[in-house]
Formats: sequence, C-alpha cells, structure tokens
Amino acid sequence: MNAFTLAITLIFVLIPIVLSKTFRLDLEKDTIIAVIRSVVQLFIVGYLLTFVFESEGYFFIILMVLIIIGAAVQNVARKKTPIKGIAWKVAITFIFIEVLTQGILIGFNIIPATAQYIIPISGMIIGNSMVLGILFLNRFFSEIEAREDEIDLILSLGGTTKQAIHTQLIQAVKASMIPTIESQKTIGLVQLPGMMSGQIIAGASPIQAVQFQLLIVFLLLTTASVTSIMLGLLSYPTLFNNRKQLMRLR
Repeated sequence: MNAFTLAITLIFVLIPIVLSKTFRLDLEKDTIIAVIRSVVQLFIVGYLLTFVFESEGYFFIILMVLIIIGAAVQNVARKKTPIKGIAWKVAITFIFIEVLTQGILIGFNIIPATAQYIIPISGMIIGNSMVLGILFLNRFFSEIEAREDEIDLILSLGGTTKQAIHTQLIQAVKASMIPTIESQKTIGLVQLPGMMSGQIIAGASPIQAVQFQLLIVFLLLTTASVTSIMLGLLSYPTLFNNRKQLMRLR
C-alpha cells in the first residue's frame, strides 16, 4: 500500500463524519481527533517497536509495557466517575492482569520471553481490558442510578454495602463480559481473526496459526472476567460514606 492508496482510504473516515453531521450526532470533532491520533501514534509506535525488537533488552520491553498500561489507565480514568482514586484502581487492575497472564505464558513456556511476543500480546490484553473497564464503569453507574432507592432500602434494613450493591455489580460485570463471549461464539464463522490470517499469509501452517489465535481468544476471556470483577471490587466501597450511605453520583 502506497501513500496515494492510503489517502484514498480516508473515504472511510469521511463517511462517519458526514453521517454524524447529517444526523447531528456531534461526533465530527472526536472522529477527526481519533484519526489524527491513530496515524501519529501508529507511526511513532512502529519506529519504537523496530528499535525495541532489535535491541532485545528487557528494560525496553518493560518500558513499552508500562507505556501501554499508562495510556490505557489515562483513557479509562479521564471518563467522568465519582470513584475516588479511580486511576490507581484501574492501574492496579491492569498490572495484575499483565502479571497474571504473562506469568502463565512465560512460566509454562507457552511463549518465549522476547519483545516480539510480550509486547504485542500485552497490547491486546491491556487494550481489551481498557475497553471492558469503560463498559463496566458505564453500566455500573447506570445500574446504580436506576436503583438507588433499592440500595438505600437494603442499607436502611441493616444490609452491608456489599449486599446493597451486589445486584448492580453483578449486572455490570455480566454486561461488560457479554461482548467478549458473544464475539468468541462466532469467531471463525463471522469474524476471521487478523492474527491467524496474517500468520497463514506469512507462511505459517494453519494448525500453528489456529493454536496461536486460540491462545489469544482464551486470554481475552480471562481479561474480560478479571477486569470487570477486580475493578468492581476495588471501586464499590468508595461509593459509600463512613455512615454506610450511598453517595449521590451526580
């Protein structure tokens, strides 16, 4: 693909902008910012990865992973939320997921401890966790706002904060996990994974490509469950004051 061909693909950017303008979605600015950022970031990361892959130093591997986690944390934390210390809670969740998944992968020699494997897989894991974290928080607060009276009633009857928020927490966890589960039900039928297809095109055997893709699929299942549950358990106590009263979200 040359520069001219890439320029033509801007048609796919123009279409959502026109639709946003036509239906007054007010997403034109966000769309343009997203496109500019994606172009700049991908070129920068492309050069960085070339350097890191060639250097083969663990310092640069850890640095790249920390940059990935930091960017993901910032993206989740900047969403408006009443949770105190949300950035730290998200950071702890992402770091735990990274250590858990990479510990299993490297500890059982599923992948070699090289930048070519650690960094791309970390990007997939943390990127998925970031999206799930945003989905979970949005649904969690929607559930709480819709059922504040129910929460207050349970607390007034002597229930604990955990008991009062349990239903809302479970519903938010389930809702945030559904997209991952549903997408994996149709993988290979509706969705043709880019990683698997790319490996086959590059000359890898179909069996090897499928095995590696299944590894990613299974990783994302763990990511979906751990992200939502851990973020929920870390977050809900801050929604109550010292007298075990639900603080208003707005």
